[in-house]
Amino acid sequence: MVKIRGFKAIRPSVDVAKDVASLPYDVLNTEEARVLGNANPLSFLHIDKAEIDLAKDVSPYDISVYQKAASNLAEFQDKGWLAKDAKPELYLYQLVMNGRPQTGLVTCTAIDDYVSGAIKKHELTREEKELDRIRHVDVTDANTSPIFLTYRSDATVNEVVDAWISKHDPVYDFKSFHDVTHRIWTVDDTDVVNALTEAFEAIPALYIADGHHRTESAVKVGLRRRAEHPEASADAEFNFFLSVLFPQDQLEILDYNRVVDVPIATDFLDQIAAKFDVEKVGKEAYKPATPNTFGMYLDGSWYGLKVKPEFAGDGVIASLDVSILADQVLTPLFGIEDIRRDDRINFVGGIRGLGELEQLVDTRKYTIAFSMYPPTMDNLLDVADAGEIMPPKSTWFEPKLLSGLFVHDLESN
Repeated sequence: MVKIRGFKAIRPSVDVAKDVASLPYDVLNTEEARVLGNANPLSFLHIDKAEIDLAKDVSPYDISVYQKAASNLAEFQDKGWLAKDAKPELYLYQLVMNGRPQTGLVTCTAIDDYVSGAIKKHELTREEKELDRIRHVDVTDANTSPIFLTYRSDATVNEVVDAWISKHDPVYDFKSFHDVTHRIWTVDDTDVVNALTEAFEAIPALYIADGHHRTESAVKVGLRRRAEHPEASADAEFNFFLSVLFPQDQLEILDYNRVVDVPIATDFLDQIAAKFDVEKVGKEAYKPATPNTFGMYLDGSWYGLKVKPEFAGDGVIASLDVSILADQVLTPLFGIEDIRRDDRINFVGGIRGLGELEQLVDTRKYTIAFSMYPPTMDNLLDVADAGEIMPPKSTWFEPKLLSGLFVHDLESN
């Protein structure tokens, strides 16, 4: 079972919600965020990436950045752009992209569920990224970005959610980045809140879809607060963190493609042909349509690759396409052992399109690119249930949850 509960969200007023809502901090670099922030003083990026309001020579990890985030959060509330709800509520967050809706429950989940393994992960985290969000949560005393969780679809939850949406108007309804529609409903009926809370008590596990670093950081700050305030009750806000829970059958994983900057051997195509059936496609971008197939862009041409059965890999991890590429190409042919830290490889989310791969190779920033077939949601859940870890940069979820629509106050200052 997992524990969820309502909370007093700090959220934007209806008239500025679209202006406040921003892309997540971790899909933009500082320069991109600075451009968006300079054009929009209401953007939540002034809180989530507060370095944009400081001199360009200030490190994004300097303590002044987190202090600026805290002061900006207070300023947004002073100006009425953000306000805290008077009583704990649940919320529904629907995103519609290309006509496909997904509806999640905005709630607070328990740090103890993560510690016990009831909230499961499928990726490792990097210490420097954890430390960034730990400092951000610690200094702002808030979860400023929601963690994207999923669960195996439940008929009771679906029925309650659908009934609420059918009878109520959303409080926010707007289009934003990538032409995605965002709708929010408040769930302020005690009986309905209790029905959803009880329904999740019967759900055995939640799974992190996106936000492993945010989860680790939120939990570590919560445990720190618990040690600092031993007299606090188990219901203290810092024992919970901000999450949005989506049924797994409403989600779609996009491809997470690879670009590599390495010398290409003169017999490289022969080396590839030893493990893959190779078809030269030409100028038309090759997007894999089935597992165990890959696109490869080299010297202005696309190739289709299909791994030979004996090199396809066995087991829940080795059989993933991201593992096959690493095990059969990246490591043996390029010497890339650790794709989390090797600066010769980079990753391009599927939302950017295969043209981005071509551009990166054509401009000689990288020498070769690979387009991937994405893992399925069943792959992700199976890996997490087995207690295994996916290779880095295996999953790219779209649409992205916007930041700034919900802030969870830890109430410990």
